[in-house]
Amino acid sequence: MFEYRGLSEAGKPVSGLQEADSAKSLRSLLRKNGVFLTEVTGQVEGGRAAKANKAGEGGAARASADIDLRKLAAGRITTDDIAIATRQLATLLGAGVTLVESLTALVDQIEKEKLKRIISDVKQRVNEGSSLGDALATHQRVFGPLYVNMIRAGEHSGALDAVLLRLADFTEGQARLRQKVIGTLIYPAIMSVVGGGILTLLMTVVVPKVTKIFESIKQDLPWTTRLLIAVSSLLQNWWWIVFPTVIGGVASAIYWARSPAGKPVFDRWTLKAPVFGPLVRMLAVARFSRTLATLLKSGVPLLTAMDIVKNVITNSVLADVVDKARDSIREGESIATPLKRSGEFPPLVYHMISIGERSGQLEDMLLSVADSYENQVNVRIGALTSLLEPLIIVAMGAVIAFVAFSILMPILQINTAIR
Repeated sequence: MFEYRGLSEAGKPVSGLQEADSAKSLRSLLRKNGVFLTEVTGQVEGGRAAKANKAGEGGAARASADIDLRKLAAGRITTDDIAIATRQLATLLGAGVTLVESLTALVDQIEKEKLKRIISDVKQRVNEGSSLGDALATHQRVFGPLYVNMIRAGEHSGALDAVLLRLADFTEGQARLRQKVIGTLIYPAIMSVVGGGILTLLMTVVVPKVTKIFESIKQDLPWTTRLLIAVSSLLQNWWWIVFPTVIGGVASAIYWARSPAGKPVFDRWTLKAPVFGPLVRMLAVARFSRTLATLLKSGVPLLTAMDIVKNVITNSVLADVVDKARDSIREGESIATPLKRSGEFPPLVYHMISIGERSGQLEDMLLSVADSYENQVNVRIGALTSLLEPLIIVAMGAVIAFVAFSILMPILQINTAIR
């Protein structure tokens, strides 16, 4: 992977990253793209930075700088980055710019080096005769099967720019929904951590000093005070066992919940949870409906679309339902029948899908379902946010009140005994 500088056919300075076997091959590849190489500023070989040769009209010379590998790897590629790049590419293609020129302009506009390097590789593959879908498939870990299959469908239908715009809208919508859910959970998490820290400080520093006055008293202490002293002593004397045990227990639970044996059980429990279960189900149904509608509108075959949707749904129970539905569709059944038979999808979903199949408006019905459930998710998240704040404050207040009550009760008993 070479980092280079050069001149375009118009004489403008350009720079970027390009994969090539050697500096000589690099010069030939860039010349095909209309770039005249003036300097190779760096080279990455076998995962290590190595000095590269300067390439000029007189031949090769030693470069004075290496590529900063940390700069190349800086910045995780987010969904927003993909959405912005997709919309820019759609705008360029819609304006009549050729695909290779659009990718070249996209490389110049992208700021994250990791994504810039990937798009540069995609451009090179397209310039060598590969389709855009096949070029993107080599980086499927970044773009995902949904993205790649929609691009392929857009290329086959000749409506690549429209598919890219649809992809950008879909990606941005999913990112907004995910950010809203995460934003809702951040506040309770922060409050729980702060509250736990305050409680630990009280139990290990404040409570031991206060309860020392009760050591010389032969009077029986209230059960709340005895419980408080026991917990305080446990945290103060055995913290090196308590905290690793708690952390290990949480880590083991997370590992089990992600394991092949534990994930189906955990996902089923999640769907049956009192407050969060319906929310998780609605999120999954909204993602299923919108993803399937987007794929079908882009021309992806139904069976391929169902296979992609199965991988998009994170809940293994619902993903298994979609997988069985795909097999039933292959055998000639409608989409609505296996979804209804599973009992995991709400009645609104399979009724709307059934109506869409009979009327020939399946994509529109799926989008209506997605809009309906996303609106319900937004309403419930707003209500949950409003409810969680006072609940957490009340819970923290109750803990502090218990500590204060446990300390004050023996003091009041001593005063009463003295009188």
